Amino acid sequence: MTAPVFVVESLERGVGPSGGEYVLDGPEGRHAVSVKRLRAGEDVVLTDGLGRWADGVVKAAEGKDRLVVELGAVAQEAPSQPRITVVQALPKGDRGELAVETMTETGVDAIVPWAAARCITQWKGERGAKALGKWRATAREAGKQSRRVRFPEVAEAATSKQVAALLAQADFAAVLHEDRDYGSEPLATAELPTEGDIVLVVGPEGGVSPEELALFEEAGAKAYRLGRTVLRTSTAGTAATALLLGRTGRWS
Repeated sequence: MTAPVFVVESLERGVGPSGGEYVLDGPEGRHAVSVKRLRAGEDVVLTDGLGRWADGVVKAAEGKDRLVVELGAVAQEAPSQPRITVVQALPKGDRGELAVETMTETGVDAIVPWAAARCITQWKGERGAKALGKWRATAREAGKQSRRVRFPEVAEAATSKQVAALLAQADFAAVLHEDRDYGSEPLATAELPTEGDIVLVVGPEGGVSPEELALFEEAGAKAYRLGRTVLRTSTAGTAATALLLGRTGRWS
């Protein structure tokens, strides 16, 4: 079984280029000692979630929230290419956290919440800030669970115009749209870049509106479909990300 991952603000605290002793405390230390019940001799991985990480071996567990770890040298994981961003329309209920969780476990690099025209859920004021916080916390926990050391960035909620601007800068821009009469192409046969930015738009349960499709097409995005079945908005991004990761060689 692979070593559990714990998140720290910085790996520089008392650790030299070749490693050294590190004290994991606070909520992560409590989880390691009181929940995971780690003991001396067990392996761990510490990361800042931004690509910096180090293998470690537990030296001692002290109290309920303090883990003393002997760390090896700190390494840096380079960003993967091509970079995959999913623009995720806001689903109802907790399906947003489900989408973030599974996309993170799959390997997406960035997630942009999108207030699409047909979204029933709208993020406003304190409610919006709380929902965004849940998405970011979900990405962090799913990153740890899937043993990632570079967690996906979860951006501020975007408007359709902001999404169009993002699509205009992409090396490959796609909008998932299951309507075959519209002229969508299979994503499985699309020509993909080997580096740069791939941006994928996942619409709400009611679909992407004609006005949004026109706006995104003007920005350079094309409509694509996944297969014969219609996926929910909370699962379409994960399925598409997996397809792209396989086709670009990132899963090789």
